[in-house]
Amino acid sequence: MVVASGSGRIGGERYVPGMGDERELIRYHALGKVGVITIDRPEKRNAMTYAMLGEFIETVGRADEDPATTVLLITGVPGAFCAGTDLADLATVPGEVRGLRGEAEERHKWWPIAQTRKPTIGAIDGPAVGMGAEFSSQCDLRLASTQARFAWNFVHRGLVPDTGAGTWLLPRIVGVQQALRLLYTGEMIDAPEALRLGYVLDVVESDQLLPRAMDLANAIAAGSPHSLGLVKSLVHDGLTAPVGEHMARHTAALAACFKSDDHREGVASFLERRPAEFTGR
Repeated sequence: MVVASGSGRIGGERYVPGMGDERELIRYHALGKVGVITIDRPEKRNAMTYAMLGEFIETVGRADEDPATTVLLITGVPGAFCAGTDLADLATVPGEVRGLRGEAEERHKWWPIAQTRKPTIGAIDGPAVGMGAEFSSQCDLRLASTQARFAWNFVHRGLVPDTGAGTWLLPRIVGVQQALRLLYTGEMIDAPEALRLGYVLDVVESDQLLPRAMDLANAIAAGSPHSLGLVKSLVHDGLTAPVGEHMARHTAALAACFKSDDHREGVASFLERRPAEFTGR
């Protein structure tokens, strides 16, 4: 990928200004309808400091608001996804005064990726440990390289999973028993094991990870942004909703779809035998 600061188009990429300066540790750029967020601190395997975490949360929020993109891709520089919290940075704050990052209802501070309206894909190369594993759980879809590894090692630090994703999302992804095994033991699993558990969609060689992720992202981005956002919210809200509540939300969403410009465009493009040009309205 081409990396640059500032705005404008370079090699077909549209860069969003105001998202960092030189030596950006959290980068955002758009490739067509795909917004790419990259964690870039290879010397620490992308371990997060407090400052980086704040920038990451803000960047994900801004990317979700970018009107030009439909799908978000979260990744790290080659060989690293996120090795968790930088314990050296953590050690600068005495344990007795380490606070929570927000109130329970401020879910965007805890689940910045899961809270996006847009579909999200995690492309994981190298270790996703601790907070990195939590970030991977927050993605809607996950692709791994053969070098990817995952561990929810919080019990070895005297903690519970730090975003709450490990105790809420992980059991819904791999099942309660397998989730508890990973959470209780803090075991590091490799990419083939993550695939066996159904945690990742596919495992590819490192040099094929981003091309594969972009292919998937572009396939998703061909759909209606309006429909995609509704599908995501219906699925996530439905995880804990009684069927009656789900169907009430479903019928409201379907009625909104019938009134949308995207529905009219979807029908017209089919009848006219041309690609749809969705606007998200």
